[in-house]
Amino acid sequence: MRRTTPLLLTVAVAALIGTASAQSSWTCPEGFAGQTLSVYNWSTYIAEDTIANFEELCGVRVIYDTYATDDDMLVRLRQGNPGFDVVVPSDVVATLMIAEGLVEELDHSLIPNLANVDPTFLDLPFDPGNRYTVPYQWGTTGIGYNAERVGEVTSWQEFFTHDGPVAWLADTTQMIGVALLLTGHDPNSSDPAAIEEAKRFLIEHGRNVVYIAGDDGQEMLLRGEVEMVVEYSGDIFQIMDECECDTFGYVIPEEGANFWVDNLAIPRGAPNKALAHAFIDYVLDPHVGADISNYTAYGTPNRVALEMGLIDEELASDPGIYPTEETRERLFFAVQDEEREALLNEAWDEIRIFVGQ
Repeated sequence: MRRTTPLLLTVAVAALIGTASAQSSWTCPEGFAGQTLSVYNWSTYIAEDTIANFEELCGVRVIYDTYATDDDMLVRLRQGNPGFDVVVPSDVVATLMIAEGLVEELDHSLIPNLANVDPTFLDLPFDPGNRYTVPYQWGTTGIGYNAERVGEVTSWQEFFTHDGPVAWLADTTQMIGVALLLTGHDPNSSDPAAIEEAKRFLIEHGRNVVYIAGDDGQEMLLRGEVEMVVEYSGDIFQIMDECECDTFGYVIPEEGANFWVDNLAIPRGAPNKALAHAFIDYVLDPHVGADISNYTAYGTPNRVALEMGLIDEELASDPGIYPTEETRERLFFAVQDEEREALLNEAWDEIRIFVGQ
């Protein structure tokens, strides 16, 4: 779900990005020259040249705005679309947007590159038939840690019993989902009693939380201000890449973790739906998709990009980015609705009174 400004890339990844971009054979449909597209995405959750290349290929201008969390994006669109053509909601927020009629139905005939997507990421419960969304990037939410200070970390239990400074993620669904899991409940439970127990667990185990991070927990880890963080996978791999050291690690905890998919969607009232479809198809080109995943260090849903070997080998072979089948069995997919959202938000508001202040 993401996430933050990507840091310095290795020479190998940078070289691959340049190669992949040069080989892309995507052709822009005719008739868009001189038009404008407005994209609203997570903070720098895209390769450096993705937008510039699309502008050149189509002869268009792209207005690119960013947000720190997709809750911020959801709040803004609930007030009325100010002119965005493409947004990038997580699976949880996409569920709400679909239910509330905040996204347009897609015309798959205008997105032929949808055929490049691995079936694993299609027809998921939040959007059967991908009527409203197509996969963009995916990853897990786990623990980033400073191995020099805490050694090897393997579990949520180690995280929540740690005495040193830690940071949590400002993601209500993720944090309460983990607490539900650790208190013996379904991480997607809507039972008020279970959510109350999860709330108490987080309050009781939050005394050492120095910060609840919107999009910069990994930066606190990098600066040495915390020893462990709950974070999205790619954010931690980005600081590992910048560091070029063995100081930091990322683990999918042995108890289980959230597996998420971020998506491309066209918000209701988009002024240029036709160009938005073209942009979505462009992103699903295997070379373009590989550029993005190599830059952000998140998983690509693009099966063809993987089959063509376009994903940097070091990233493709890392089980923290592309988990093994054994690890995937421990992952859970978040499920949300408006009633559960209200329960979680109420619990989270109370948690924030006691934690991370």
